Amino acid sequence: MIAPAKSDAGQAMHDLIAELYPICRSITGDGLRQTLAIVQKHIPLNIHEVPTGTPVFDWTVPREWNIRDAYIKNSRGDRVIDFHESNLHVVNYSIPIRARMRLQELKQHLHSMPDYPDWIPYRTSYYKDTWGFCLSHRQLLELKDDDYEVYIDSTLKDGHLSYGEYYLEGNRADEVLISCHACHPSLCNDNLSGVVLALFLSKHLSALSLQYSYRFLFIPGSIGAITWLSRNRERTRKIKHGIVLANVGDPGKLTYKKTRDGKTEIDRAVMHVLKHSTSDYEIMDFVPYGYDERQYCSPGFNLPVGCLSRTPWGRFPQYHTSADNLDLVRPEALADSLAKCIAIVNVLENNRTCVNLNPYCEPQLGKRGLYRALGGHTDVPNRELTMFWVLNFSDGQHTMLEIAERAGLPFDLIEEVSRILADHGLLKYALG
Repeated sequence: MIAPAKSDAGQAMHDLIAELYPICRSITGDGLRQTLAIVQKHIPLNIHEVPTGTPVFDWTVPREWNIRDAYIKNSRGDRVIDFHESNLHVVNYSIPIRARMRLQELKQHLHSMPDYPDWIPYRTSYYKDTWGFCLSHRQLLELKDDDYEVYIDSTLKDGHLSYGEYYLEGNRADEVLISCHACHPSLCNDNLSGVVLALFLSKHLSALSLQYSYRFLFIPGSIGAITWLSRNRERTRKIKHGIVLANVGDPGKLTYKKTRDGKTEIDRAVMHVLKHSTSDYEIMDFVPYGYDERQYCSPGFNLPVGCLSRTPWGRFPQYHTSADNLDLVRPEALADSLAKCIAIVNVLENNRTCVNLNPYCEPQLGKRGLYRALGGHTDVPNRELTMFWVLNFSDGQHTMLEIAERAGLPFDLIEEVSRILADHGLLKYALG
C-alpha cells in the first residue's frame, strides 16, 4: 500500500500557491516560463520550447505574448486602472496600444461583472488581435466623462510555447498521465491548485518503487495539450490511465468526469476511491467540453483520461474572477485532493490478478494462524469475510479491484488481505 502524504502537505501546497499567485501567466511568454522554473526547483522538470508557427494538427503555435505595464490614466494623470495592482486588469494577450480617448469610446474595451460589483473578471483574446481592460463594476461606475490615456506595454511576436514534463520511470513502460494547465494568471483554484497538486503528487511518488511509469505535464490549456499530443503521437500508445487535475483546492466536494469510454480502469479506480471515502462526491459523464481531457479523449487518440476537480469549472461564482484568490483555496481541501490522488494511484499500482493455490473448497484458516494474523483489528469478522471473498475470486480471472467492487469492500482491505494470504502460501500473484 502506498503511504499517505505528510500531515502538513496542505499548508505547504497553499504556501506554494501563494508564491505563484502574483505571476502574470498566459499560454506563452515569460510568466509561464517563470512558473515552470519555480516548479523545476522542486522536481527535475524538463522544459520544452516549441517555436511560433509550428503546425500542431489543425492548429499553429501562436505568437508569444509578454507584458510589462498597462494602465488607464484620467486627465489629472491618476492611474484609475493599474496592471500592477492586478494582472487581471488587462485582457490576456492584448496588443500594445498608446492612445487618448473619451469614456464613451473607452467603454467599448472595458469588461466588468454587474452581478459581482467588487470582482475583476478574467478575459482573454488569444487568437484575435485586440485589446481591453477588466475592472470591477464599482470601478466602472466611478469613471467620469473624461479624457483618458490608455497604455498597454505588451509584445506579441514570434517566440515559443513553453511546457514542462516530468517522467518517473517505473518497472513497466506503461504510463499513467497526470496533466494540469499552468497558463492562467492570478487564479488560485483554476489552476494553481492543479499545478501544486501535480507537483506534490509527483514528489510523493518519486520516493516509491512504482509498477507504472508516470508522466506529469504542466502545460498551457488546450494549445499545450494539442502541441504535446502532436509531438508525442507514438508515445501516447503507452498511456494506460490518465487524470487531468483542475480546480482541486476549493472546499467543494470532489467531482470526477469520466473518460470518453466511461468504463475504463481509471474510471473504476477513481469511483471506487470516492465511494469508499467518508466525503460527498459527484460523478459526471464525459462531454467534449471542459479542460484538456477533451484533447486526450479526442477520437483519434481516445486515451483513458478523466478529470478530477472539486467544484468543476463554471460552477463556482469566483470562477475566472479576482475572487479566485488565496482565500478560496484551503489547505485542508488541497490535502484531501492529494490524499485521494494517492489512493487512486494505490489502486492502479496494486490492481493485480491473484491465483488461489488451494482452490478445492475452503482452506482451513485456523491451523495456519490466519485468525491470529487479524488480531488487533476492531473489524475482525469483516476481515475474515474478506479472506473468503479474495480466496473465492482469486481464479486468475478477476482483478483485486473487481473483487472489491463485487464484495462492496474497500480496495485497501482486499489488498491487505491478499498479502496476508500470499504470505501464508494460499495465494500467488499472476504474472502480467
